[in-house]
Amino acid sequence: MTSVQAHEGRASGAEPFDRVEAMATRTAARLDRRVIAGVSGRVWLALGLVYVIWGSTYLAIRAAVSTMPPLLSAAVRFLIAGGVLYTWSIRRGERAADRPRRRQWTAATIAGGLLLLGGNGGVAWAEQHIPTGVTALVIATVPLWMVVIGRVGFGDRITIREVAGVLVGLAGLVLLVGVRPSDTRALDLAGVGVALVAAMSWATGSVYSRRASLPKRPLVSTAMQMLAGGVLLLVVAAATGEFGDLRVSHISVASWAGLAYLIVFGSWVAFSAYVWLLQNARISLVSTYAYVNPVVAVFLGWAVLSERITWVTLLAGAVIVVAVALIVSAKAPRPAPSPPEPVPASGGNR
Repeated sequence: MTSVQAHEGRASGAEPFDRVEAMATRTAARLDRRVIAGVSGRVWLALGLVYVIWGSTYLAIRAAVSTMPPLLSAAVRFLIAGGVLYTWSIRRGERAADRPRRRQWTAATIAGGLLLLGGNGGVAWAEQHIPTGVTALVIATVPLWMVVIGRVGFGDRITIREVAGVLVGLAGLVLLVGVRPSDTRALDLAGVGVALVAAMSWATGSVYSRRASLPKRPLVSTAMQMLAGGVLLLVVAAATGEFGDLRVSHISVASWAGLAYLIVFGSWVAFSAYVWLLQNARISLVSTYAYVNPVVAVFLGWAVLSERITWVTLLAGAVIVVAVALIVSAKAPRPAPSPPEPVPASGGNR
């Protein structure tokens, strides 16, 4: 084969990917022109993916951990998803100007550790000690922690409507999971504590990643966080003895299918959309996924597992929708005016 033929072969092989990229670019441009409630169509699309897919991952996680160790299965999920995504995305876009270096890998390790090890890993451990409904309620405090950490740690300004939306959404989740004061006697305090730490860890990672020195290319940033978080999960899984509990021959088809769903949809699609949202949408708007995901999970439990839906569930869903509406309709607060700063004589970077 001549060099011209080889070039033509590579060009024809790359043509389908170029067509997909061109189509995605045109679609993104059209979505950006469609604005609903002050939010672009592209942001709504990304939010919809996170709402539906992450709500459905409850079923996939349940299937995966039925015959797989929880931390080890999460490590495999993020290492495979991150490895494939990094191999594909690192060669695309502004490779020279956006090359990951030690600073970017450090930021990705911190963000991946907070989101995936502290957040996902903490939930997996907590659900072994407390009911899943109680875990869902504790994790529902993520938006509250995001607002608090953003305000206290980074000086973000928030509106009264955003605060009201967070509190109303939390009340709706109390109705949804059906927690009563009498249930607290049987709760494992260690499990509740780890779940609360997981919520704070996920919230901190979300707020941190908006300001961290991560790559500008969202897919590269996502892949790096997955790889770093996967390595940390693998280390903790080994330290806690999960390798000794692994029996590959005992892993069911349902577990393999659940893991595959988590890799493709939970990680590649939804987590990538979430990372993009953190860089392109209000943090209070992004945090509404914590309210919608349980509603999606309850519906799928009814549709797939024939779980009963009561009037309390319907009422809780209505309250959650109101909470989302409050947060979505909240306008971004105006920044406080700052006094003029003198121009330094020698200049410099901020």
